[in-house]
Amino acid sequence: MTRVLITRRLPDTVLQEAEKHFEIELRDEAAPLKLGQMRGALALYDGILPTLGDLFSAEAFAEAENPRCKILANFGVGYNHIDAEAARAVGIAVTNTPGAVTDATADVAMTLMLMSARRAGEGERLVRSGRWTGWQPTQMLGLHLSGKTVGILGMGRIGQAIARRCHFGFGMDVLYANRSVKELDFPAEKLSPLALAARADVVVIAMPGGSETHHFVGTEFLRAMQGHAHLVNIARGNIVDEAALIRVLDEGGIAGAGLDVYEHEPEVPEALRAMENVVLLPHLGTAALEVREAMGYMAVENLRAFFAGEAPPNLVN
Repeated sequence: MTRVLITRRLPDTVLQEAEKHFEIELRDEAAPLKLGQMRGALALYDGILPTLGDLFSAEAFAEAENPRCKILANFGVGYNHIDAEAARAVGIAVTNTPGAVTDATADVAMTLMLMSARRAGEGERLVRSGRWTGWQPTQMLGLHLSGKTVGILGMGRIGQAIARRCHFGFGMDVLYANRSVKELDFPAEKLSPLALAARADVVVIAMPGGSETHHFVGTEFLRAMQGHAHLVNIARGNIVDEAALIRVLDEGGIAGAGLDVYEHEPEVPEALRAMENVVLLPHLGTAALEVREAMGYMAVENLRAFFAGEAPPNLVN
């Protein structure tokens, strides 16, 4: 029977579905695979279901001549932790799970926008500390989002879902930066990234990770933003130069930030953790049971189709 390694515990319903089709081995560890474990897995299993943090770099494939493993069915839409070209070079297909994550991730973007703009994290800490003395007309005044301008970096599925929520739900004007013009069912203006930074009240990062977008949001971009503006990142942590973000926040160059992802995840700089005007979430983008189940079923279906000789629905290489 086809042997499949699942690198992290998934919802029980997903494991049950996988067991219908494969002989599965489930790792007990919560930490990502190490290089030696990846190389061993490529030799021992027909397929692997990896996820965020399992860094299948070119180095992982370097010694994999004609490996037993023929497919990496990634659990997640982002697959920048997998060198898809290096995988293809040794005959390994790579798939992902788009669609299933779209609405959940867009919802977390809105959560961060509201929390950062309305100082919700700071307010909750105040109440929990016991130092709140009651309502005051000028207490903790934040940014009113309705009718403001949102700038979205990356107008793929998730970027469009965020934009719709902003436009139809909050009456916001939508700006976006993207490699190509998008045909949309709502008004939106395509700009250069720096022009977007200069006009947006809130900038939301929704672009894919990878070498092309590493530190895309750095000092120049952040200093182009308005002083009252907020930055939100629900994409990949290393798109933002965290050191630059800390400097600009410390200088008062922008009003705040809402982050669900980090440059060296799970490490979060002490400087960010100490800032009252920064909202920090533990990568909650898709953290809803039905969403994680849908992602798991999609990954299992990619595996099932591949080993049945069919085209996997979500092949990326």
